[in-house]
Amino acid sequence: MSINHPTSAATSTAIARLVRPRSVAVIGASADPTKTAGRPVSYLTRHGFDGAIYPVNPKVAAQSLEIGGLRCYADIGALPEVPDVGIVLLGAERAHLAVRELAQRGTAAAIVLASGYTETGEVGARRQAELLEAAGSMRLLGPNTIGLVNVTDRIPLSASGALEMENFPAGNIGVVSQSGGILGALLSRAAARGIGLSKLVSTSNEVDLDLADFVDYLADDPATQVIALYVESVRHPEKFRAAALKAAAAGKPVVAFKIGRSEAGARAAVSHTGAMAGADRMYDALFRQVGVIRAQTFADLIDIPAALATARTLRGNRVAVLTSTGGAGTLVSDALGVAGFETPAPDAETAARLRALQKGDHAALDRNPIDVTLAGLEPELLRGAIRALLASPSYDAVTIIVGSSALAMPELMADAIHDCLPESDKPVLAYVSPHAPHVAAVLNQRGVPAFSAPESCAVACEAMLAASRLRTLHDDVSSPVAQVDVSDLPAGSLDEAAAKQLFARFGVPVVREVVVSDADAAEVAARQFGERVVLKMLSTTITHKSDVGGVAVGVAPDALRARMERMREDVRAHTGSAPERFLVQEMVQGGVELILGTHRDALGTAILLGMGGVTAELFQDTTLRLLPASGGLSRETAMSMIRALRTWPLLDGYRGRPKADIDALADAIVAFSNMAASLGARLVEAEINPVFVLPAGDGVRAADGVVILDAQRA
Repeated sequence: MSINHPTSAATSTAIARLVRPRSVAVIGASADPTKTAGRPVSYLTRHGFDGAIYPVNPKVAAQSLEIGGLRCYADIGALPEVPDVGIVLLGAERAHLAVRELAQRGTAAAIVLASGYTETGEVGARRQAELLEAAGSMRLLGPNTIGLVNVTDRIPLSASGALEMENFPAGNIGVVSQSGGILGALLSRAAARGIGLSKLVSTSNEVDLDLADFVDYLADDPATQVIALYVESVRHPEKFRAAALKAAAAGKPVVAFKIGRSEAGARAAVSHTGAMAGADRMYDALFRQVGVIRAQTFADLIDIPAALATARTLRGNRVAVLTSTGGAGTLVSDALGVAGFETPAPDAETAARLRALQKGDHAALDRNPIDVTLAGLEPELLRGAIRALLASPSYDAVTIIVGSSALAMPELMADAIHDCLPESDKPVLAYVSPHAPHVAAVLNQRGVPAFSAPESCAVACEAMLAASRLRTLHDDVSSPVAQVDVSDLPAGSLDEAAAKQLFARFGVPVVREVVVSDADAAEVAARQFGERVVLKMLSTTITHKSDVGGVAVGVAPDALRARMERMREDVRAHTGSAPERFLVQEMVQGGVELILGTHRDALGTAILLGMGGVTAELFQDTTLRLLPASGGLSRETAMSMIRALRTWPLLDGYRGRPKADIDALADAIVAFSNMAASLGARLVEAEINPVFVLPAGDGVRAADGVVILDAQRA
């Protein structure tokens, strides 16, 4: 995989010193460990940081007092060495002064905890700019952050109250959050469940170091195998894209929980595409293209990484559900089925192995869930059943129901399952049926992902299946953009005829049509196109023409005069003015109507394909792809978009329908994307709705068009 790394080597070095410093200065440290400003020194000493700690507080130093048994310094200039990291606990009014002093001494990075910056408005934004200017070449984490915790090396650089716990387990899951409070929530929840973490970073306002910088760093971190993200917004899409692809190439899954899914767009959309390609859909497209697994719930942000952290490989969708309590097994089996997984009955050889283990005749071994009586009470029976299922060619994973029998001695069952793990690299999951957090914690500590909800087992399996494809992920190959002269295009909204002329310049086939202003010209044009035509009003301001009576389909040439006059009256009734120009268009029949559009926002430019016509927004059968950094979509990507539609069978000859011209559709998608890439930021919106996809060999036709160009970039 060929990947560009926008995170520089200097940035990586600075982050390495930030995450694993040899010395830490705490600016504004308090001698009272119960206060927020007293926590960083207390946490560093309590959790075993073996480097130098330099508290800085002029008032404490003036009294020759210590903080946490350490000498306190009057100012940064008095420190005996240049600290690798400075934790700045001063308020927003003074933080920049400490940042400037640290930068002047050559500190690698500073962590600014204070709030009162861009999150508060214009005054705060000026403070944040001042902070960045003060830092110079020194790197900044924050502001408005709770810092970071290097769990691997026991280095807490934070004032979060979540660190009050005596111990938090180290593991191989790295967490980066744009919310400080969420970081503490994840740390405490993971610790309670026995799930180990490696690094936790709160990027918050991201005046300098951001989400992508730490994904890039964790992709190289040997202690991290899974990266979990709490995302508010991706501020630098191309850098994030490169970092996520780097993690994928390293075989490290990235799991993201993105908030703001209910947001409507920042502005009202003119086209159907703008309405359907909202901000959340754009994030879906970005995550899908770079291999990021999206967590749909906050709980998933722990559950999914916990499963992926086992580094076990799910190669298919067949799951064995092993239970000694029927109801819970059915819950898991049902959740798996809804997610598209199969729970087949054991093959004959596996069933025979299971029967040989079971005493009595109470077991249900010819179906799945596989109900093995007393398995929860007899560890050897459980071991034998798990080994049989792991060895079976009928299953790709095993989910074990942990029932009430484990409450008294959870270690017995956890050890029995753990002992079987070396037998295979197939995933082994556990659903803890009673409410028993301590049982789940013991299982997680033994390397068995344990969940308290049956649906979580299915979510984990989905994520593991997605992760198994990471190493084959490739960044989108772009198609070369044709050199087309667009210097003559006006700013603002084009009328439909001009829009389609633009599409045709880039190679998108369009319907035959003639622009007219009177009935005589309309009749002459109509006779060229057959017995029936389409009559439309032309306007640069009204894009949804059918809503105001501006479209008539199947009009005979002899009826055009009367239909044109009626259209003038209908449109006048809706808008207050009658159209002066019309479009007479050939009537295309026998094709499938699709919508092809482009939408641009802060994440980039996306191409949307979906079922079209006036019901496009109603059906919502669409798929999005973001354009590569340069050029348009490749033909391979265009074909994948076509096949991603739920209604793909309609194009592929569903129930005897003629197969549609898929090759011509793919060519049109590529040509349309090249137009979007060529126009760049100048193109606000563009859409073809409908584009008729005719039977194989007959091509496609753009039958309507919307184009809006940015007046500021003309």
